[in-house]
Amino acid sequence: MTTTPPPSASPALFAAADLGATSGRVVLGEVAPERLVLTELHRFANTPVRLSDGLHWDVLALFQGVLDGLRRAARSTDGRIASVGVDSWAVDYGLLDRDGALLGHPFHYRDSRTDGVADTVFSRIDAQELYRITGLQHLPFNTVFQLASAAGTAQMDAARTLLLVPDLFIHWLTGTVGAEETNASTTALFDARTGTWRPDLLDRLSLAPDLLPPLRAPGDSAGTLLPHVAAYTGLGTGTPVTTVASHDTASAVVAVPAADPRFAYISCGTWSLAGLELNSPILSEESRKAGFTNERGVDGTIRYLRNIMGMWLLEECRRTWAAQGLPTGLPELLAEADRARPFVSVVDPDAPEFLAPGDMPEQIRAYCRRTGQPVPDSQGALVRCIVESLALAHRRVLRQAARLADHDITQVHLVGGGSRNELLCRLTADACGLPVVAGPAEATALGNVLVQARAAGLVGDLSSMRRLVADTQQLRHYPPGGDPAAWDAAEARLAPAGEDL
Repeated sequence: MTTTPPPSASPALFAAADLGATSGRVVLGEVAPERLVLTELHRFANTPVRLSDGLHWDVLALFQGVLDGLRRAARSTDGRIASVGVDSWAVDYGLLDRDGALLGHPFHYRDSRTDGVADTVFSRIDAQELYRITGLQHLPFNTVFQLASAAGTAQMDAARTLLLVPDLFIHWLTGTVGAEETNASTTALFDARTGTWRPDLLDRLSLAPDLLPPLRAPGDSAGTLLPHVAAYTGLGTGTPVTTVASHDTASAVVAVPAADPRFAYISCGTWSLAGLELNSPILSEESRKAGFTNERGVDGTIRYLRNIMGMWLLEECRRTWAAQGLPTGLPELLAEADRARPFVSVVDPDAPEFLAPGDMPEQIRAYCRRTGQPVPDSQGALVRCIVESLALAHRRVLRQAARLADHDITQVHLVGGGSRNELLCRLTADACGLPVVAGPAEATALGNVLVQARAAGLVGDLSSMRRLVADTQQLRHYPPGGDPAAWDAAEARLAPAGEDL
């Protein structure tokens, strides 16, 4: 965590609940002029549960983790919390019945129930039309496909309200109902131009159009803590809950420490989300075919990006190696990868076989065999393959984005957990031929806290928030190097196999 010199005045204190695909945490944010400090108070596992009908999130355990974290926040600050904010991953949701009770366990986006559902949706809503309206990259787990897979079930018949995961947690904290717009924009039920719901899309899928709750913008009030929440946590019943940019990537982009608007960003964790910040969406057919998405950012900005599988490949390899009794220490694996011969094999991180949990080392080796490449023969060679492949994907996506948006890029900001991976940062700079600024690693929690601080009147616009991040957080700089021709050749090797990074 970051430290700064002692402030001249007592900072305001904010609690940020930051829920990721593998863990959740509650972080305390201290904000004052020239001061921005995070302290992690509580971390808890996010372990999905497989039931007979599929893979689910254990949202009750996650919510208990949030409550326990808020309890620690109250104890560590004598209850002096200015507000609470919640962010999480996108697309997944809970359904409430007419009494406001949760119906069943929310499905995990990696569940297979949406396999083939897109074809059914596109038979009712043309894929080109859906993109012109929503600007969303076609991913098999988009909310619209999840809902279509549930059509006609008893659960869906009983549903009265749909709440995305952070909105569900805010409902449990405050009793209020709403949908934060940066996360709403990931559903493929949201108009990219107007920033409003498109309930007619649900109607065309024979689903209830009134499932969609009122929209909220980052910085809006989401109410105050319910009495039983306040009693358990030790926070006052009047403690505000502030709507933040509740899609974790939207929060991370808030904390990109960019001074020049000609920046690109890569928010790198389980997923790598690489793209640009624009003032309006790009809804062309070429953009759709290239797989780009137009998601809402703070202050009406557009996060024009593409999802890349990200560090999931390495995380799954380490999980498999742990089960096999092999070494899993990340510094040691990356050091071995750094020594490995470059450009032996490269893979498409977004190949369908890499989406589901499984024996990832074997899946990567099988991909290499299928595409006629040398098969990685050691842990270091496998990690080198993964990291080079991610750097290639970053290069391909950012170059496509810049061309489609007619937007120059002078610098790449790599934020999130992947910013700690020096090999990935260095290879991304080499692949893109652009300087990479790595950090902050805690971008999502920082963005959550900064939006709360702005709602409290402590910071100004996006530029002011980013300047505060740049002035207070530890950043690393990676100039481009290496052989550009080697990267060109590595990328070209994927083309004959029909692969698209």
